Amino acid sequence: MGRVCGLTVKNFNKIRGYIREFYINGFKSRQDYIIKSSRSYDNEKRRIESYMSDYIDYHITPSGKVPYLSIDTRITQHNPLYRVWKTKSFTDHDIILHFLILDLLHTPLSMSELMDKIDEKTNHIYLYDESTLRKKLKEYVREGVIITNKKGKKNFYQLSEDYIIPHDILDFFSEVSPCGVIGSYILDKQEKEESVFGFKHHYLTQVLESEVLYDLLNAIHEHKYVSLKTSRNRIKVLPLSIFVSVQDGRQYLIAYICQSKKMYSFRLDHIISIKCLEEEKNFDLYRKQLEEMKKHLWGVSLSNGSLETVEFTLHHEPWEEHIYRRLLREKRCGYVERLNENTSRFYAEVYDVKEMIPWIRTFICRIQSISISNKEIENQFKKDLEEMYRYYEGDEDDIS
Repeated sequence: MGRVCGLTVKNFNKIRGYIREFYINGFKSRQDYIIKSSRSYDNEKRRIESYMSDYIDYHITPSGKVPYLSIDTRITQHNPLYRVWKTKSFTDHDIILHFLILDLLHTPLSMSELMDKIDEKTNHIYLYDESTLRKKLKEYVREGVIITNKKGKKNFYQLSEDYIIPHDILDFFSEVSPCGVIGSYILDKQEKEESVFGFKHHYLTQVLESEVLYDLLNAIHEHKYVSLKTSRNRIKVLPLSIFVSVQDGRQYLIAYICQSKKMYSFRLDHIISIKCLEEEKNFDLYRKQLEEMKKHLWGVSLSNGSLETVEFTLHHEPWEEHIYRRLLREKRCGYVERLNENTSRFYAEVYDVKEMIPWIRTFICRIQSISISNKEIENQFKKDLEEMYRYYEGDEDDIS
């Protein structure tokens, strides 16, 4: 990621950090923003105000007018944060060579013929050596922009025929898929059409993790270890799978940690950079281990690797069949048993019961009994109930 047809986004982590701060916390004032220098703050603020101008709003404070990013996902059909990827930095030589290649390769040319054509087109002002041109052509072939044909001992290069992907497919992919920025780039090259999609929950900020996600997917595909740099440390792991939360849109890496020899989950927005290392020959064994562990995952937490159990019974009236259907629909790795017309039992063995507590709370008024093997979590759950009853001055009978 960060590279499209040879144009490179330099140091995306910098703009990634500012966008996250400005979108989630507001722009803040220069005095409040202490991560970087005032000059750095002013430069990045101007850039963001430039390419996000349609989404800048202001609120008045005693110290003055403070801007912030305001994006209404209910009416926003295309993720505006893709713009941060399309603000690239490159040299004059980069962009001139890019368009020269696209202009000249409508007919097949060998390397020497292409170099002669470039010299002729530029009046010998922009001189590119064969090594630079060969690397650029190799990159374009890999991206599918150029195709090669061998005639005798020579390779001939030519632009590939455009493959038009249906607009609706690209539109949907770009807004909901990991690395959707790829779809957004392709959409830019097509004629504009009205989107047929609207989103109740539109998770915009996952765009900022596209570069990290792309590097991780490559490492998984190549069965390689990586060195992860986070805000706390650098750690060697074997990336195995990417999980995406349908609840809040967060993206997670599930990986095997070499030092502790355990599986662990990492939030992608906490990963700063990635460096690929050596290949793991037994990669499939670790993936098989993860597949077995997924049978007991409620979310992404593997806790200490030990299973915990939770069991509760629910009361629902005869006209509340939707409660039973909801249990069946939302049980994930758990089991649901219909005890009688008005009672159902839920049971699960998971690695981290704590992840289930917010979901279990949604059934509070109907829970008849509950038992959790992790007594610390069970006691806290019942204590929270008692405090809630006292707060609302309701029935203070303890849940059994």
